[in-house]
Amino acid sequence: MGRDRAPARTRGFTLIEMLVVMLIMGLAVGLASAIVRPDSRAQLRVEAQRLAQLLDLAASESRLSGQTIAWTADGSGYRFWRMSADSEWTEVRDSDLLRARTLPRGMRISGLRIESMPARGAMRLVFGPYGPAPSFTIELSMGTARYAVAASPIGEITVLPGAGNSRGRLALR
Repeated sequence: MGRDRAPARTRGFTLIEMLVVMLIMGLAVGLASAIVRPDSRAQLRVEAQRLAQLLDLAASESRLSGQTIAWTADGSGYRFWRMSADSEWTEVRDSDLLRARTLPRGMRISGLRIESMPARGAMRLVFGPYGPAPSFTIELSMGTARYAVAASPIGEITVLPGAGNSRGRLALR
């Protein structure tokens, strides 16, 4: 009485098991890439906050030192200038905070309004040691994301999320 035994089969992974493993790996890679690479809106907000703090520092330094300080921008970066005793502008190089900066790839300074008027020619803000602080709005953009650094007539500088329109004005959300 011999029973016929089925030959022993080696067990492998089923298609469903393989798909579950691949799904888990895909989710892990997606999560890791989202953590490693911040989204453009968050990166833009950080740069706008940095610019707001640096402009506030420049205005304060101008009042405290008695020297006129200017901020200039070309679309992809900005720098600070100090007026010397002989009325010549020299780039600020003795301050690590007010050094020249280049914006991250894809980010731009897309507009400047001073006292509610578009800046003519080069983008320049001047912070004098005496008199009222200028009110201004600087628009930064990265793709479709927009942020504005705005200063009120009393010198308060804030960061505002917003989107520009075709006339260069800022429409707040």
